[in-house]
Amino acid sequence: MSQKDIENLYHQLNESVQCLQSNLDWSYLEALAETGENIIEQALPEELAQILKPASAEKLLKIYQEVDLEKMSAEEIRKSFQLALLKGTKEDKLQTNHQLTPDAIGFLFVYLLDKVRDKSQKKLRLLDLAVGTGNLLETIYNALIAEKIEVEAEGIENDDLLISLAAVSSFLQKQKIKLTHQDAVQDLLVDPVDIVLSDLPVGYYPIDERAKDFQTAAAEGHSFVHHLLIEQSFHYLKEDGFGLFLVPSLLFETSESPALMKMIQHEGYLQGFLHLPKELFANEQSRKSILLVQKKGAHAKQAKQVLLAQIPELKNQAAMVQFMQEVNKWEQENL
Repeated sequence: MSQKDIENLYHQLNESVQCLQSNLDWSYLEALAETGENIIEQALPEELAQILKPASAEKLLKIYQEVDLEKMSAEEIRKSFQLALLKGTKEDKLQTNHQLTPDAIGFLFVYLLDKVRDKSQKKLRLLDLAVGTGNLLETIYNALIAEKIEVEAEGIENDDLLISLAAVSSFLQKQKIKLTHQDAVQDLLVDPVDIVLSDLPVGYYPIDERAKDFQTAAAEGHSFVHHLLIEQSFHYLKEDGFGLFLVPSLLFETSESPALMKMIQHEGYLQGFLHLPKELFANEQSRKSILLVQKKGAHAKQAKQVLLAQIPELKNQAAMVQFMQEVNKWEQENL
């Protein structure tokens, strides 16, 4: 992987964004979405060219034409776009639920997915119910492609700017990801998938009339959207399929958690709950964990021992090796 190429593309993206912002009252991420679309087209839209200063239009066209994606891998392109997303997240002060999933967490998802998936399968269907800017789904997509797995992937997102960014990023990487702009708690036109994965938004779902159809709906008031989406995942998983979710570490310590646990036990099995390192989070309330569930099926069964673990600090190589050995042992004894 060429760090030089990654940095060069990032600088081209960033320079284009700043040029647009110098002419227009746009946020960084709005300008980034426009930049990505223009790089794909290798051109400026006529209506945009007319409102830009001539020097700016000329500068942008020059940058777009100098971008050479053919010499870059999908992962290099993803990392470049991610750097721009990170800058935009800070500049635009993006709310927590809209921030991209860090690579460290993405690679943990890749590792766990490799442990639980059926290795005989050479084709996998993936679904992300809260795809956001796409970084988590794209990370896993690229990792599976590198393993010579044929991947079909879909992402659902309710925010129009975030899904625009996800679409641009995946298109630049030449990924085959179908993206749908929709509320993921509503009925979805999605065929059954092998894996549902998501960095779930945390908070309350505002449409009580829709939530009442779910087992995890609150008895009174608004329901937790992350509970509803975990339940929704079972509706679109194939039998024996797995769900991997980034969730609050306090997921099972709220007054609503009994209904969530009851639903999981009705639809499938709770197979794992892994706490991410404390160092990744500002405080105990913001800590996240990885939830691993499996839908019932002919080949699925409750693990004799649920995978409960504290993931060590990622820089601690010795501790990480021990953690992976423990996961390997759990896989051999339980799956």
